[in-house]
Amino acid sequence: MAEGRNMLLGILAIILGIMVIAFPLISIFAVSVLAGIGIMFLGIWLLVQSFELWSTSKGTSIAQLILGILAIIVGIGLFGNILALGFLVSFWFYIAGFFLIISGIFGLFGGNTATKGAGGLGIILGILYIILAFYAWNPFYLAFLIGLWLIITGITQFFVPSE
Repeated sequence: MAEGRNMLLGILAIILGIMVIAFPLISIFAVSVLAGIGIMFLGIWLLVQSFELWSTSKGTSIAQLILGILAIIVGIGLFGNILALGFLVSFWFYIAGFFLIISGIFGLFGGNTATKGAGGLGIILGILYIILAFYAWNPFYLAFLIGLWLIITGITQFFVPSE
């Protein structure tokens, strides 16, 4: 039964990936709405937690209150805003690429061959992330990247052994 589930998940991911690539603006709009709602719910949860913690830790409570308010503001700003989503995804790729390059440089100066190989791979992946960050600003390219990721994920599901 689990193998059938992997096949079904793979087929669904491939179909969804093709749909995201075929309808890029609708797909990115849907992602921005879902991300906005998710971040708003996180902000509401943080607000509730801040009031519950007030009696035990005022510092933590205030920090969660501020973070909750910021999360709600970001969620509202992200809700349906394609450009904001593109900015955030692009920013994330830049940050991840930067960290991969730095850790790759550290790996090159490591002691053994495996560490140096991983360091070189980290630098290559970091550069690739920075290139992807440049393209993620554009909603059409962002939809293509998400669709491509879904298709690749769907294909890999065919090769995942069932548990």
